[in-house]
Amino acid sequence: MPKVYLLGAGPGDPELITLKAKRLLETADTVVYDYLANPRFLDWCRPDAEILYVGKKGGDHTLPQDQINDLLVERAKAGKVVARLKGGDPYVFGRGAEEAEELLEHGIDFEVVPGVTSAVAAPAYAGIPLTHRRFASSVSFITGHEDPTKAESAHDWEALARGTSTLVFFMGVKNLPDIAANLIKAGRPGTTPAALVRWGTTCRQQSLISTLENIAREAKERGFKPPSLLVVGEVVSLHDKLNWFEVRPLLGRGVVVTRSREQASEVVANLESQGACCHEFPTIAVEPMEDAAPIKDAASRLNQYDWVVFTSVNGVRTFWDVLEDHGLDARAFAGVRVAAIGPATAQGLASRGIKADFVPEKYIAEDIVQGLLARDIAGKRVLIPRAQEAREVLPEELQRAGAQVDVLPVYRTLPVTKGAEDIAAALESGEIHYITFTSSSTVTNFFAAIDAQLLQKHRSAVQLVCIGPVTERTLQSHGFQGDIQPEDYTIPAMVAAILNHAHAQKDQGREAVAS
Repeated sequence: MPKVYLLGAGPGDPELITLKAKRLLETADTVVYDYLANPRFLDWCRPDAEILYVGKKGGDHTLPQDQINDLLVERAKAGKVVARLKGGDPYVFGRGAEEAEELLEHGIDFEVVPGVTSAVAAPAYAGIPLTHRRFASSVSFITGHEDPTKAESAHDWEALARGTSTLVFFMGVKNLPDIAANLIKAGRPGTTPAALVRWGTTCRQQSLISTLENIAREAKERGFKPPSLLVVGEVVSLHDKLNWFEVRPLLGRGVVVTRSREQASEVVANLESQGACCHEFPTIAVEPMEDAAPIKDAASRLNQYDWVVFTSVNGVRTFWDVLEDHGLDARAFAGVRVAAIGPATAQGLASRGIKADFVPEKYIAEDIVQGLLARDIAGKRVLIPRAQEAREVLPEELQRAGAQVDVLPVYRTLPVTKGAEDIAAALESGEIHYITFTSSSTVTNFFAAIDAQLLQKHRSAVQLVCIGPVTERTLQSHGFQGDIQPEDYTIPAMVAAILNHAHAQKDQGREAVAS
């Protein structure tokens, strides 16, 4: 049945959107959205959904409100289920009520799904509780977007100034001097704590803690711009004590993740939990082989092999897909010993009921060779399900040791260039601080999409992170030295190495200030 859902997207942190809003986004025929603090929400939409941007940024209106209303009505009358996605909460300075009234006038069914408003979330992420038994027992939400030339303000400044409420002004940066002056003139002490919170709940969050009499001047000096909330009240004094979000070591640091989209989630989640702004740029796409017959043949006669050696999680996944399509499961490995190049690959096997018999201490092909040599590999039959294009070290060395080796391509990696313009723009604007490479192919494909001279131009500001020595050597072949490499060649170790670097930079910054 046609219906319009007015959805609150929350303040920007993608995990603050409600489960209901996410479910409706995933099923809607049409999604009509404003300027969002986090466009990742759109990734949840159906591939065939109609997605329409109607937002405004910096006063630039894509569509005026009356045309947005008409659009919602028109799509609903065409029989569509419409998700109207609005930042924050639809009914808190979001004009959601106006859209609901328009839908009612045309007899269109609608539903409101509340969202976490930035007025609550941004201060909370800045360590500022809106109420506190010692400081404030009420809160006022106020628009700061008034025309200062109006003959009469819509606000009762004396009432706002007299109370002990916490005051939260939306869109208050432009009129910040007038807001502060009006409150002080109406009797609020100039020494009252005041804060600006910019890009609240996102990796770009910044806070400015000051007083009512000084905040306009300090905001100008610091270059504070929209979108920012102004918080006025004694609760602001708790910022230094309760600030939990802005102490994250990677807050505001841009990290490019070049891993395939299917594998990027682990890296992105680990980095974002530490405050990083992740730029997903999957330079490779993993695709199964067009002809699965050789894989099915190998899967049906696994008992002919002594060892099966998996060199990646992708190899496990794509081989298993064919195995299951052939009506087989983990029992096909009965009597066969299995090796995995590293713990992630071993975990991929374990989740499918196979415990790896051997995982090398160093997660590279050379160490697998040494480990298998120590396990009397000579004369044994070995199957290596792997990428179509891969290093030949493993099969060549095993053959040299007397093993009978069958290399089985089970997937191929294809270069991806989509998003290269965004990465180039982010490099130019200084938003990129780390670029991560998790395989040789991510390096090669990165430089196929991004001009090496552009990276060289910004080299001093960007740390190049390689998961291991093989990837490092590929980077060197393109004329660049890696800056960071973990001792263990794993994703968690790579993230830990980035964190260690960020901590060291902060320590150096504190020492420089102290001196």
